[in-house]
Amino acid sequence: MNLISAQDPGKYIVAGSRRYLLLATAGCIALVAFLLVDYEYAAAAAKIVASTSFLAVAIRAGALRSDFGRIVFLGLAFSWFGDAFLIGESKVAFLAGLVTFLLAHIAYIAAFIVRGISMRWALLAIVPVAALGITVSLWLRPHVPPELVVPVRVYTAVICLMVTAAFGTRGRGASGLILAGALMFFLSDLSVAALRLVETDFPTYVWGLPLYYAGQILLALSTSQSAPDSSVTLQAS
Repeated sequence: MNLISAQDPGKYIVAGSRRYLLLATAGCIALVAFLLVDYEYAAAAAKIVASTSFLAVAIRAGALRSDFGRIVFLGLAFSWFGDAFLIGESKVAFLAGLVTFLLAHIAYIAAFIVRGISMRWALLAIVPVAALGITVSLWLRPHVPPELVVPVRVYTAVICLMVTAAFGTRGRGASGLILAGALMFFLSDLSVAALRLVETDFPTYVWGLPLYYAGQILLALSTSQSAPDSSVTLQAS
C-alpha cells in the first residue's frame, strides 16, 4: 500500500484506495439518479455497490491492522447491513435499519475511545451536540409512530454521543477525518428522518446520500492513522 502523507495528519491520500473511492462516488451518483427516476432495482444495486466500496476502502487503508481500524470496520459492516435493510420501505425494514445503524454508532464510539479521547474536548462539545439532538427530537416528535418513539430517541442519543466522542478524538490529536466523517454521518441522518418520518415532498436523499457516503469514506480512510499505543485512552485535556 502506498501511503502519501502531508504535514497535517488529516490530509493524505491512500493511493491503493483510489479505484474504490471512484466506485463509491459512481455508485452514490447512480443511486441518487435511479431514485429520482424511480428505478428501484437499479437503485438497490447502486446502493450495494457504493456501500461495499467503503468497506473496500477501509481494508485498503489498513483497517484490519489495528484495534481502532478493526472496530471502525465493524461499524462500517453494520452500516452496510443498515443500508441493505433500508432498501425496503416498510416499518419493519426501517426499524431493522435503525437497529443496525445504532450498532454502527456504538462501534464507532468504542473505536474512538480506543483511539483516545480528550475529556475536555468531549465536555465542551456535549452541550451544543445535545442541544442539536434535542432540537431534532422535538422536530421529529409529531411524526414518529408510537412504536418507534423509543428506538428513535435512543438512536438520536447514541449518534449524539458518537459525534461528541469524535470531537474528543480531535482533542487527542486524531485525524480530522474522524470528526468530519462523524459530522457528515449525523447530517445525513437528518435527510433520512425527513424522508422516512416527516415525509417531506423534497427528495432529501439528493444531499443526504452524498453526505452519508462521504462520511463513511472519511471514517474508512481514518483507519490508516491509528494510535500505536492506546493503553491510555482518556485524558483531561
